[in-house]
Amino acid sequence: MTLRTLALAGPPDPRHARGRGMEQFHHPRPVCVGRGEGTRPTPERRKLMAGLSGRVLEIGAGDGVKVTCYPSGVTEIVLVEDDPFLRAAAGDAATGVAIPVRVLDGAAERLPVPDASCDGVVCSLALCRAGDAQAALAEVRRVLRPGGRLHFYEHQRSEHATLTLAERLVTPVWSRVAGGCHPARDVLAAMTAVGFAIDGLDRFQLFHVNHVLGVARPE
Repeated sequence: MTLRTLALAGPPDPRHARGRGMEQFHHPRPVCVGRGEGTRPTPERRKLMAGLSGRVLEIGAGDGVKVTCYPSGVTEIVLVEDDPFLRAAAGDAATGVAIPVRVLDGAAERLPVPDASCDGVVCSLALCRAGDAQAALAEVRRVLRPGGRLHFYEHQRSEHATLTLAERLVTPVWSRVAGGCHPARDVLAAMTAVGFAIDGLDRFQLFHVNHVLGVARPE
């Protein structure tokens, strides 16, 4: 495991219709960097996408630009989003993308797809906002096919007791301004509690908040 500090890329470029996109509306971190023909996925988005193939479900649509970042091995993208405005934006962003995209109404705790129907699931700054992270992860496990993987990029509670206390104290205010985000949530513990094993994990800080990015599989 490594610890590193990442710098946030600049805001979306207003000269481009879709800008650099965002991971999630409540955490508008860019999914792309660069300008014009030099636009490319951020290091975090690129690592999050690595190894994905087949039908992939992502929880949360952001503004939809993230669909342009998927690798060629993916044959279908399913975005699950509960906000009608963001679903419409994602549908517009998907126009012209070579990979078929479906944008469905749903939430992390109720994924609107059949059991064992996805080769991969992506959770990017989504589990921190879920009402019940374990219930959401149980849904992820339900929809994954045998051999499927969860690719995640999430807030993670600090390993230090003092910082954990601070995270808990700021949660009520933080949650109000960040769409229900819970920075003190122990996402890794929630994964193991529902039967996931962590295959790869990178720890880092962004805005002095701990994050984890990695891959997990159902045991």
